[in-house]
Amino acid sequence: MPICEIDPWRTQYFAKVACPAHVFIPTEDSDAWLWNPQHRWTYDKLAVATRQGLEAAPHGVAPKTYPVFSKPVYNLKGMGVGSRALRSQADYEAAYQPGHMWMPLLDGEHISSDVALVDGAPRWWRHAAGIASGDGTFDSWEIRARPEPAVESCAGDWCRQHLAGYTGMVNLETIGGRIIEMHLRFSDQWPDLYGEGWVEALVRLYAQQEWLYEDRDRRTGYSVVLFMPHGRSYYHPPPALLEGIERMAGVSSVQITFHESMAPEKHAMPPGGFRVAIINCWHREAGNEARSLLRDHFSA
Repeated sequence: MPICEIDPWRTQYFAKVACPAHVFIPTEDSDAWLWNPQHRWTYDKLAVATRQGLEAAPHGVAPKTYPVFSKPVYNLKGMGVGSRALRSQADYEAAYQPGHMWMPLLDGEHISSDVALVDGAPRWWRHAAGIASGDGTFDSWEIRARPEPAVESCAGDWCRQHLAGYTGMVNLETIGGRIIEMHLRFSDQWPDLYGEGWVEALVRLYAQQEWLYEDRDRRTGYSVVLFMPHGRSYYHPPPALLEGIERMAGVSSVQITFHESMAPEKHAMPPGGFRVAIINCWHREAGNEARSLLRDHFSA
């Protein structure tokens, strides 16, 4: 499909929306890199940090003060792979790795923002705040109906300055309003929570280079995540269990987020766990109940 989705558990969000055959909309960073040569520099996390005036450098240039945050300069697989806080020179020396960088360990709320840009200017924002559960994992995300003025002001100005000529979606990850990384795509984890007609507006953005979306039924939703321990093989739940969860009041969709036929170690996963499922919902209690049912299956 022209909305290029390699994760089979997410094609459910796009399969019923018509997209011209000549229009290709990325959901993977590898595709976004290939299709946007003028702006692929945005995947360089060191460049993103320094263009905001943050003190940052590649490994090999030692920090002057601690703590700092260390991560790969490039990571097109996501999931926080290779990222960690460094709190001392001993930590830095132990973590030293070519191709990695450090930047300030920022304070504030971690927000993921999807932004529709036309010639680098924001036309639509939607923000999600994650509840971290340790070692790169998240318990859940709150997809907020309300705006985030601090993010929209600082990051919006940054996009206008650095992304002129780019029309399409970007996903910005910020902490305390500062961009920690960005992607030339949207978050395909929860498009069903953006409201009726959003995917059609997405297609129009790429096909006609304009953003038209009334956003009339915006409301807060939740994306509840289930991580299980590393080192085990997991099996997909039976269809009856998934169908029952999808019919639960307040549940919007369910994703089983791994390939059953692929070895666990071949999946890109954070140190804190192996992600097996995501429940998108309108009520957090419904998501938690659904997660409990799925945990029972995966624990068996």
